[in-house]
Amino acid sequence: MLKHALLLAALIAAPLAAQTHPADEVSAERLEEDVAKLVSFGTRHTLSSQTDPERGIGAAVDWGLAEFKRIGSKCGGCLEVMPVGEIVTGPRVPTPTMVRNAVAIQRGTERPNEVVIVQGHIDSRVSDVMDATSDAPGANDDGSGTALVIEAARVLSGQKYPSTIIFALLSGEEQGLHGGQILANWAEAQGFTVKAVLNNDIVGNSCGKDGYCEPKVVRVFSEGPRADLTEKLRAAATRFGGENDTPSRNLSRWVAELSAKHPEEMQVRQIWRTDRMGRGGDQVPFLQKGYPAIRFSVGVEDYDHQHQDLRTENGVFYGDTIEEMDFAYLAGVTKLNVRALDALARAPMPPKVTVDAAVRVDTELKWTAVPGAMVYSVASRATDAPEWNRELVLVYLDGSQEDNAAVVAQGREFTHVRKLRGDDWIFGVAACAGKFCSPVSSAVPGGAFEPVGKK
Repeated sequence: MLKHALLLAALIAAPLAAQTHPADEVSAERLEEDVAKLVSFGTRHTLSSQTDPERGIGAAVDWGLAEFKRIGSKCGGCLEVMPVGEIVTGPRVPTPTMVRNAVAIQRGTERPNEVVIVQGHIDSRVSDVMDATSDAPGANDDGSGTALVIEAARVLSGQKYPSTIIFALLSGEEQGLHGGQILANWAEAQGFTVKAVLNNDIVGNSCGKDGYCEPKVVRVFSEGPRADLTEKLRAAATRFGGENDTPSRNLSRWVAELSAKHPEEMQVRQIWRTDRMGRGGDQVPFLQKGYPAIRFSVGVEDYDHQHQDLRTENGVFYGDTIEEMDFAYLAGVTKLNVRALDALARAPMPPKVTVDAAVRVDTELKWTAVPGAMVYSVASRATDAPEWNRELVLVYLDGSQEDNAAVVAQGREFTHVRKLRGDDWIFGVAACAGKFCSPVSSAVPGGAFEPVGKK
């Protein structure tokens, strides 16, 4: 048993870079070709033509669907490709309009109902959000995220994963996050267990208008208090903590840890707010349903080259054109997404963890076994510490464990006691399959990777 445990511990500790990875296949050249194709549609405004074969949102979405089908044909039909859309109206959609997303599903082999979603929005805009006729190249916002999703499908579609990966190109973002809402509603209707949503929006430039550059840093935004909090849960969080421990915050920590294992590649700067100041993205509708979701965006934005009419004023060019992009940077963000998708699709769901630490000198953690996991990693940190400290707790499917693991297993229920006072510490547990561990699920009110209302 000890030899088995040591071998398993060594596998988990091994760096992911030790072997060939799908991320190594990411191509900056292909990404540039895809963005150029997206720009060629002239405008991809949500209210532009749905029927013109060469210009407008309809042609762009049709191209995205065709590209997913082409990718799927190379892996024996491994991708299920479909439009997912609804007719919507809203403040920025004055007449009923079909909003279509292009979706490709790579079904998991063991837990197909457990899904990881990677997405970017395919629509574009200029200065006037209602201008559906002017050229709106949308190269960086969000041709970059769209190209990233397509490239991820290319390099991951030849792999087999226990969990399902969904690749999504969303419409209607600029008109009110409609594509994200449609996809979140659809995921809920399918009964999916959503493990993580990676939203990529403006991920293709490395310098700002002031000349400041960050060519090796991508920002990852994550919410603080959950968007789906009930008053009862809010009261519990006030008493027991957890303001910094939502599933999305722990997903952000997990991605940052993953990037740190590859210091020569793109690194993460965590931004602990839902989105940029006064702005939003397609991760928000998923958060409102209680699904873990984060946003990737460039380390430094160039505001002259997003949401702008194409023009030159006082010698300054404005407009979201392909010439303003950095495709080496976009390739770096794509590689990070691919590493995250690969690991999340292999890892089990994070377990649901409870804690008992009131009026005692130690802390008792309890969790239920999750499908695909035979090893669990217990994490702890001081209440004011940003990152987790981890230790391995080796628990096997038959309920046995190492003598020093201090775990009691009864059927599928596990109990672990730490000799630390719970007032001063935050605890959590990650579930592992081989060397692939889930994000940590915090033992706080609302810490579970599931909607608050789930029974």
